[in-house]
Amino acid sequence: MDTIVEIHVPLAETPGTPEGSYPFPWIDRIDDFLADLEEAEDYDESEEYEGAHVFFVTGAPEAVLLAVASRVAALPGVPGGAFAVVSDQEAEEIGVGRRVEL
Repeated sequence: MDTIVEIHVPLAETPGTPEGSYPFPWIDRIDDFLADLEEAEDYDESEEYEGAHVFFVTGAPEAVLLAVASRVAALPGVPGGAFAVVSDQEAEEIGVGRRVEL
């Protein structure tokens, strides 16, 4: 059973975003970062869930996946308060698993 780490980032607009501009440019930054990973892989499309935008990584040991999640949380412009949930492919919904503060 493959480990999946969910990266939950609070869905907060980037301060100072000009009116009419995309208020969440950090989502694209994270998607690009995950697409370029070599030590793990992007598991599925990111999605909104309970006030957060959730990204999924897999394909590596738990410690590596949590290190990736920490690097995501530290990317420029990513809102504070991100956390990870360690789960697996058997989970029937998002957020089921062990929560890890980032």
